[in-house]
Amino acid sequence: QVQLVESGGGLVQAGGSLRLSCAASGRTFSTYRVGWFRQAPGKEREFVADIHWTGSRTYADSVKGRFTISRTNAKNTVYLQMNSLKPEDTAVYSCTAGISSYDYWGQGTQVTVSS
Repeated sequence: QVQLVESGGGLVQAGGSLRLSCAASGRTFSTYRVGWFRQAPGKEREFVADIHWTGSRTYADSVKGRFTISRTNAKNTVYLQMNSLKPEDTAVYSCTAGISSYDYWGQGTQVTVSS
C-alpha cells in the first residue's frame, strides 16, 4: 500500500510560480509511474504530467514549456514545478502512482491563480 500526500498549493497571481510536492509513504515508489492530474470546478479531471521510473516524462499540451515534473527517489517525492501560471490552471491538483495503472491517489491540493 502507498499513501500519497500533496503539498505546495496556494494562491498566486498570473505569471507566478508554485512547486507542488507529492510525498509517498508505505513503500518506496522508485519503480512506479507517478502522475499529476487536476480538476477544475465543473470540469472533468484531466492529465497534467507524469514521470516513469526510467525518467521519461509526459506532459499535457496545455502545460508544456511551463510545468516540469521531477522525482527524487531518495526522498520518495515527486515535484511539479509550475511556472507562468494562468487563471485557467486553477484547479485541485492530485498526484497518483502505480506500476501498470494509477492505483493510488492523494487527497489533492488547491491551486488558485488570480488574474
